Amino acid sequence: MENNKHTTPETINSVPVCRNCGSEHVAKDAFACFNRNSGLWELENTFDAEHCHQCGGSTKLDWIPADAVQNCRVRALNDRFRVEGLGNGTVLLTQGIQEAGQAFVVATVDAVRSFNDFSKDNDPWGEHDFGAVEIEDRKVFWKLDYYDPSMTQGSENPANEALTHRVLTIMFASEY
Repeated sequence: MENNKHTTPETINSVPVCRNCGSEHVAKDAFACFNRNSGLWELENTFDAEHCHQCGGSTKLDWIPADAVQNCRVRALNDRFRVEGLGNGTVLLTQGIQEAGQAFVVATVDAVRSFNDFSKDNDPWGEHDFGAVEIEDRKVFWKLDYYDPSMTQGSENPANEALTHRVLTIMFASEY
């Protein structure tokens, strides 16, 4: 049993996530006491058992900075749009890509969808919003930009799908 009467450095401005899948939808066994003065339940003690509702089973919790939660949401929405084509957005192929022919376009779109070579060097914010692939010995870049639904300015919150229209642009490196 661990006592949560004291804040620990790992929990200051942090959010617990499942170590297995990264979901925030987690629970921890605890005791709570009702405070008559505030009218709220207050956490008294927590215990070792941790559960992830996303995975549906036992897990361990990792603590990530609270601002990283927004990056995780942006990453999930970016991956969902790029990989599955789901969400509010548009895919743009530059003229150079289109002129390379239908077979090249299909191979390029497949490579962008299956791209998973993210690192601290090419994805410093962890949002999966840029990548580079090679198709037929030609370097192709892809990038995601975030606009408001009217497409007249940048999105005020890319983590909010209702406020964001994603634009996935696929281009030759020479067109960047």
